[in-house]
Amino acid sequence: MKFFVETSRFILREFRMEDAAGFLSLESDPEVLRYIGTPPVTDIKKIQEIISHVRQQYQDNGIGRWVIVNKENEEIVGWTGLKLEKEIRPEKPYYDLGYRLKRKYWGQGIATETALVSLDYGFKQLGLTEIFAGAHVDNIGSNRVLNKLGMELLEQFTFEEMLCNWYGMDANRWNEQHPPS
Repeated sequence: MKFFVETSRFILREFRMEDAAGFLSLESDPEVLRYIGTPPVTDIKKIQEIISHVRQQYQDNGIGRWVIVNKENEEIVGWTGLKLEKEIRPEKPYYDLGYRLKRKYWGQGIATETALVSLDYGFKQLGLTEIFAGAHVDNIGSNRVLNKLGMELLEQFTFEEMLCNWYGMDANRWNEQHPPS
């Protein structure tokens, strides 16, 4: 198994086609997608297309979202990580931090835990100079996570008629907050 990062509770690894069934319950939950602006996915073939797309990002950009696997039971919890984003703010492509969890895992610090290691990987392993993230203004949980990570609220923007907060973190700020041990 190829994985990128490990925490005390989770393995973060590349997407694989055999993950499709584990992601169907995540991507078909309307509450999980409430602030995303995409309709629930109920077809396993669509999930397989999404996995193929993420795997292509690994090839094209050297990075893409990672599967979060619970070490205790090997269940797929959701996804986390970075991707090169070219659509949300097409005037300037950027590295985007994102995460999505199955509802039963909300409120357990998983988004924060996995996003922290994703940021660390981006700045220290990939040598990125800045990473950004967006969150719907009403998505209290996601905005809270981005604040806990130390990301700076830079502005608000509209995407597909949704008002979103725009956060950023640069490598200098990251290194000040997380000096090498």
